[in-house]
Amino acid sequence: MAERVSATPAAIELIHKLTAQHGPILFLQSGGCCEGSVPLCMPANEFKPGASDVIIGEVEGATFYMGHNHFQFSENMHTILDAMPGSSGSFSLDCGSGMAFITRGRLFTDEELETLPPVKTFGLN
Repeated sequence: MAERVSATPAAIELIHKLTAQHGPILFLQSGGCCEGSVPLCMPANEFKPGASDVIIGEVEGATFYMGHNHFQFSENMHTILDAMPGSSGSFSLDCGSGMAFITRGRLFTDEELETLPPVKTFGLN
C-alpha cells in the first residue's frame, strides 16, 4: 500500500529532538501564504482538527494534517517532510532550533494511486 507522506533522515532527527523536548507532536500544512505554506509543527494536545482538515498519514508517530483546499491541490502527490538549516515560522516548534521543516512533493505513479489508503476528513464525511 502506498503512503501519502514520508520523511527524510533530517526530518526524522528533528522530530525525535522536538518530541523529546515537547512530548507528542503533529504537523499541519494548511496551504495559503506565509506560515500556512510550510508544515506547522505543534504539540499534539494543542490542536483540534477543523471541519475540513484531512489526515494524510503519520511520520515517526506524528500525525500529519493537511487543510482540505491544500489537499485537493496535492492529493495526487506524495508529500515528503524534510528539514533544512534555517528559521521556521514563529508558531512552529522548530522555530529557534536552527532547522526548519519544509515539504517537497512528487507525483504518485499509477500503481501507487491504485493502492492509496483513504483519508479521514473531519466534518466533511
